[in-house]
Amino acid sequence: MTISQNAFLAILLHGVGSNGDDLEPLGKSWQARVPNVTFVSPNAPERCDFSSGYQWFSVAGVTPENRPARVSAARPAFDAVISSIVEEHGFSDKLDRVVFVGFSQGTIMSLDAVASGRWPVAGVIGFSGRLASEKPLTPAKDTKILLVHGTSDSVIPSWETEKAETELKALGMQVETVIEPGLGHTISIGGADRACGFLETLVKA
Repeated sequence: MTISQNAFLAILLHGVGSNGDDLEPLGKSWQARVPNVTFVSPNAPERCDFSSGYQWFSVAGVTPENRPARVSAARPAFDAVISSIVEEHGFSDKLDRVVFVGFSQGTIMSLDAVASGRWPVAGVIGFSGRLASEKPLTPAKDTKILLVHGTSDSVIPSWETEKAETELKALGMQVETVIEPGLGHTISIGGADRACGFLETLVKA
């Protein structure tokens, strides 16, 4: 597939129990500002344990202690989904023009993908997530990261984003964070706008 010289690919990665259709409107809302970006919003590879949606890994009985192993176990299926999309759209040798946009569990998998060094993409935009990867980490240090989180998130506390920022910066990664007062486990209009601005900067770099 032939792609234009300034084209980018953004892969939107949903949270547990959701599906690709839930994040598709986010890409559509950004399209006018970043017309050179193709947005793809796949389903996670597994049916969810507790709903009609999908999951990147099971959260049944998940604990802080066993979560990293579950993230690692989910890597092959995650990588298969990403590889298929990247290949289909002609970006296999252009990962510096690929961006991951995650929400919740999608953010966890996106951060793991770059922190482990498996996917040296241009950037990660992560909403309401955490860094839950097994150590040691060997990150793709050229990847730029924006993390957005609300202080009233009852699913994943916002301190997880602050902790992720500290750990990723210690590894030499470039990380920006936006902590939104009073916001729950969702994406606000303001957060989406800030994220789109970050994406604009990436694609114009």
